[in-house]
Amino acid sequence: MAVGPRTVLYLHSSSGRYGADRQLHLLASGLDPTRFTPLVVLPARGPLCDDLQASGVEVLVRDLSVLRREHLSPGGLTQLAGRTASDAAWLARLIARRQAALVHSNTSVVLGGAPAAVLTGRPHIWHVREIYSRFSRWWPAYRRLLLTANALPCVSGATAAQFGRVAQRVRVIPDGLALQPQRAPRADARAALGLDSAAPAIAVLGRVSEWKGQDVLVRALAEPQLSERGAIGLIAGDAWPGAEDRTGRVLELAEALGVSDRLHMIGFRDDLANVLGAADLVAVPSTAPDPLPGSAIEAAAAGCAVVAAAHGGLPEIIRDGQTGCLVAPGDASALARTAAELIDDPARRERLGAAAAEDVRRRFSAERLHVAVQGLYDHVLARGRS
Repeated sequence: MAVGPRTVLYLHSSSGRYGADRQLHLLASGLDPTRFTPLVVLPARGPLCDDLQASGVEVLVRDLSVLRREHLSPGGLTQLAGRTASDAAWLARLIARRQAALVHSNTSVVLGGAPAAVLTGRPHIWHVREIYSRFSRWWPAYRRLLLTANALPCVSGATAAQFGRVAQRVRVIPDGLALQPQRAPRADARAALGLDSAAPAIAVLGRVSEWKGQDVLVRALAEPQLSERGAIGLIAGDAWPGAEDRTGRVLELAEALGVSDRLHMIGFRDDLANVLGAADLVAVPSTAPDPLPGSAIEAAAAGCAVVAAAHGGLPEIIRDGQTGCLVAPGDASALARTAAELIDDPARRERLGAAAAEDVRRRFSAERLHVAVQGLYDHVLARGRS
């Protein structure tokens, strides 16, 4: 008897257009419709909701329980547990009503999917897009919780390594290119962003946070190698809602170091081509291990010269000296020195960018992601719940 497409219930922790958001859109909109049908639950309405619906994906909205730093206290965890139990009951009813075949929690901080899968006897996939090195006190307990999933796709080898020897559940499935990034002509991009047409520019893309390294860029701008060249910093991204003080801290640091006039914070931009076109190079100076930052993949795919911190998943994207440059994490002097060398050598920037585009577009293609994830679905469904 022929079996029709099986419903995959996706749960996600945000509704923007940042890395994991774009990956959910890529996954849900790219499923083989003869095999799988996506049903997505988001915690709020937002750009991701619009993008999914425009792609024909059904979206439901519920304020899902999501683990955040502020929950890491006895009182916070108690409150979170109550919300998770409420989510689990609601999701279990949804699973039964819509006959979802499996539950895919698209980040490891969204919590209701695991108990809902248990309640309904469905397999559960927990997509790990996080490295928990900054939370060593809590990680052993959370690791045990995550290992209750039937499968743990991890976005990088660095992400998978935190689980140790549990290969039967953990597999590395790198993210795919969620868009085909291009660089607008430099003069046009500079004009669109209101930037000096001549000054060398270094861009950092992504959420403004305490560990994404926007402060490292600010410190690098104050180093002689960049100040003498009049280099400007371009920060494209917003802080998480409720954490806007992080943007203020970056601005305060720039003021203290005397580089405010060379720092441009432009917030989140949909016109990525202008941001990439305006930048002479893109920095990914994460101070904590970054699992597999989409900003690095997209910049490299667009042919930008990328300077990245040499930890986490970044060495799995950038091959030092071949498709970009790696520097010591948190080392503003090293970032400034490497950036200055690239600013002074346009031919090398061009070579690195061209090599990066060819390499990254091949290794992180959307097609590879879809084959890997749908193969994982087939495997998990064939085995059933363990």
